[in-house]
Amino acid sequence: MNFTIENYQLDEVDKLIIERVQTGLEITRHPYEKLSKEINISEEEICMRLEKMHKVGFVRKNAIATNHYKLGYSLNAMTVWNVKEGSLDLVGNIFKELGFASHCYERPKIPPDWNYNLFAMIHARTEVELQNQLIKMKEAVSEYVIEMDLIVSTEILKKTGIRLKGI
Repeated sequence: MNFTIENYQLDEVDKLIIERVQTGLEITRHPYEKLSKEINISEEEICMRLEKMHKVGFVRKNAIATNHYKLGYSLNAMTVWNVKEGSLDLVGNIFKELGFASHCYERPKIPPDWNYNLFAMIHARTEVELQNQLIKMKEAVSEYVIEMDLIVSTEILKKTGIRLKGI
């Protein structure tokens, strides 16, 4: 059976898993070990359930959210790109290969005020490092891009996804 959000029903164990992981897990070799003991199922089953919930759309992603400032990165900037039609995946993969964009994703254009359809977050320790990253990005994708802009962060925002309560 192909699971979709329409034909998949969360059970009580799924709900417990979501409630526990949405607030974060300890960074250890076995991040699901404590949860496994709390809800009395194996770590493997937790992973299988999370994968199934991801496939149907209940869980968007499972990733580490870091505080870049604590890692020594004092500059954070969102690069926004107006990528030519048909080149979005190619440009995203080029940014991935460059290795310094922490995340990259598509967003819809909202003409005439917002013509950018690809966002890529970069982090640097110095202004020179940030500018060098930007130059490399521009050079690598110039033939696929109509225009770009840079939005520099001025403060840290709390990174959280949707929180489920009382499901």
